[in-house]
Amino acid sequence: MIKTLLSDVFKNDEVIFLSYGGYFTQPLIVAMTETLEIESEKFFISTRLATNICIVFIELSQNLMNYSKKKNNELDPKGVIVVGKDEQNNYYIYTQNIITKKDKEKIEKTLSLIKKSSLDEIKKLYREIRRSGVNSHKKGGGIGFYEIAKRSKYIEYEFETIDAERCFFKFKAVIGRNETVK
Repeated sequence: MIKTLLSDVFKNDEVIFLSYGGYFTQPLIVAMTETLEIESEKFFISTRLATNICIVFIELSQNLMNYSKKKNNELDPKGVIVVGKDEQNNYYIYTQNIITKKDKEKIEKTLSLIKKSSLDEIKKLYREIRRSGVNSHKKGGGIGFYEIAKRSKYIEYEFETIDAERCFFKFKAVIGRNETVK
């Protein structure tokens, strides 16, 4: 189960670098990414780790923008995103939004394949999708989840039914530890 309570974050001396709940737009994603870059420098996060954090953040933010739905299936680009560091000094990005059951089926199929694949298999699948052009450039095509998995130590996800048409989609990518550069 994905830890979602803020009280758990505080009890375990975790650090939140960025959190946002609301509507997602491209200019907002750019501004938040710039904030993450500044925080990365401030906390001496290695360039490689900072790059992975920013890329995963962008992919997940775009998922919030592209998949979030209102009750009548209209696009409603809002959700929650949290970037933090856990008690083992791993950096993570957690998101939650409302999606349709149809999107759930597509996302779950992609994520279950990723979860049972090794890193080498994920990289191979990613390259195959990019080369084929299938789903590689359209919104909600799923290639972003492969990008996230390539750059993460591990991922977790769960779906929670809201009604017959929609569910909460909770996703967490754990990126890894910092190799301090001072």
